[in-house]
Amino acid sequence: MIQSTPLLGKLYLIPTTMGDCDPMDVLPQTIKRAIDCIDYYVVENDKTGRRSIKAVSPEKKQSELKLFVLNKHTEVHEHLEFIKPLLEGQNMGLLSEAGCPGVADPGAVIVKLAHEKGIQVIPLVGPSSILLAMMASGMNGQSFTFNGYLPIDKDDKKTALKNLEKLSHDKNQSQLFIETPYRNNKMLEDILQAIQPSTHLCIATDITLPSEFIKTLRASEWKKLKVDLHNRPTIFIIHKM
Repeated sequence: MIQSTPLLGKLYLIPTTMGDCDPMDVLPQTIKRAIDCIDYYVVENDKTGRRSIKAVSPEKKQSELKLFVLNKHTEVHEHLEFIKPLLEGQNMGLLSEAGCPGVADPGAVIVKLAHEKGIQVIPLVGPSSILLAMMASGMNGQSFTFNGYLPIDKDDKKTALKNLEKLSHDKNQSQLFIETPYRNNKMLEDILQAIQPSTHLCIATDITLPSEFIKTLRASEWKKLKVDLHNRPTIFIIHKM
């Protein structure tokens, strides 16, 4: 007797808040509807993953949740185990620690594997610090690049910043990047030392939070101001017009 293949589950990409705020202030109702119906999740951290789920759906029983932790310590061979519920017909959610999963986020490997296995991937609407910063910057939303983290070494970082500045001028392209939050103030110092006074710099900090700060000025103008970015998630954007 030939056994029928079970239907595959769907992988929902579920955005989370980007800090301590009421999730319903920044997340649409589709997020709550999805979380209400899903018990299997891939998360970066068990504790914060459960907290995010509870914040959106307080009535959901934590004991029913089955979480798979995906981070820098996860072995590649574990990825297939993570999507096993999908292969058995269960829907799953992929949560980022902050913002949208799969974008500047380790969850992209699970999305790639889902496509390889013929699993439907459903992205849900939610806050993306990259897009929100770009929207608010006043820079070129028609052409921009997210560069992730720049080198830690001071000389290498300076070279990278000058290269991004040149690229922005040559291609009329805004260049976005991030830094580990506790190094943000040093990053700002390094940026202002490396780029030309006329180059525009946008600093977008604590996006969607009550302490949100977003401002675009020329480098020469930033040098006259003092801002404290320590331990505050920040997107930096430079553009030499």
